[in-house]
Parts: sequence; C-alpha cells; structure tokens
Amino acid sequence: MSTNPSAPGTVSTWNLDPAHSHAEFKVKHMMISNVKGTFGGLSGTLKLDETDYTHSTVEVSILVATLKTGDEQRDGHLKAADFFDAEKYPSITFKSNNIDSTGGANYAVSGDLTVRGVTKPVTLAVEDLSQPSKDPWGNHRIGLSATTKLNRKDFGLAWNTALETGGVLVGEDVKISLEAEFIKS
Repeated sequence: MSTNPSAPGTVSTWNLDPAHSHAEFKVKHMMISNVKGTFGGLSGTLKLDETDYTHSTVEVSILVATLKTGDEQRDGHLKAADFFDAEKYPSITFKSNNIDSTGGANYAVSGDLTVRGVTKPVTLAVEDLSQPSKDPWGNHRIGLSATTKLNRKDFGLAWNTALETGGVLVGEDVKISLEAEFIKS
C-alpha cells in the first residue's frame, strides 16, 4: 500500500454487517471476577481508501437496548439511568479521525466515542484486518477485530456501591472488544 498522502486513492463504501458483527465488554465485579456483556444492533460505514488504508474513515453506532449480560435484572439496571440511560441516550457512537498503521494488518484507529451524551477520544487497536474477499453470493467482505480499554466514569457511568470488605461492586476499567464485518456497497 502507498503511504504517499498526496496520491489519489480509490475510496469505496462498506456497510457494517450486523449479522456478523458484535461488541463485547468486560468489567470487574466485586473486584474478584469479570462480568461480560454484549451488544448487537451495530450499524456503520467504512470509507476504505483502497490505496492507503490510513486515509480511511469509519463510523459505528450501537443500540444500547441490545445490551445482554445473561441476567435480565442486571441488563435492566445497566440500561437504566444509573448506567447507560438507554431511554435518553439510545446509541453509543464512534467516529474515527485518524488511522495509523502499526505493522502488517494492524492499525491504531483513533476517534471520538460518545456514550451517554459524553464524547471522549479513544484509540482502538485493530488487529488482523482481513483482505477483501468475495463471499459465495458475490458480495465483497472485509473483517477486523478491535480492542480498547476505558474508564467508565469518564463517560458518566459512575454508579457504584461500596463493599463492606473494602472496594466497590463494579470496577472502573472496562475492556471493550469488537468483531466487525463490512460488505462493500
């Protein structure tokens, strides 16, 4: 791939395939174990500069109502005003503003993440960006895995309860992983 920023590239549009994409989070519970949750309902667009991927952009939206942790009571609490406040803030969004190659098929994708109406910069570590390939139905697809870590309090997700043994019920650091597949328009 060319790294000449002045070289004109061919930009193609790729739409996120929600059936083959999901977001997952992991956070400490009672400081002793991790609780995981997933989001479905992803949508988004990748504007892929086929000459130089670092000139590409991506925007993704996640519906908070699709949150699942395997426990309906916990899911309801996470969707309520103490945490995501899904009624007032139905979506989590990410919009890239910079992409750097970190070697091979790996990239650092920086951008603005908005959760609960709070926008903060984050960087996603994208690993194993696939080469575009044709599926059995004639569509061209590309896939990737991405991870980041953030402090939930930075986004207004501050609810917690102190434990009588010390510590808190819910950890502050949240690990996020994404599996995304895009289909060329």
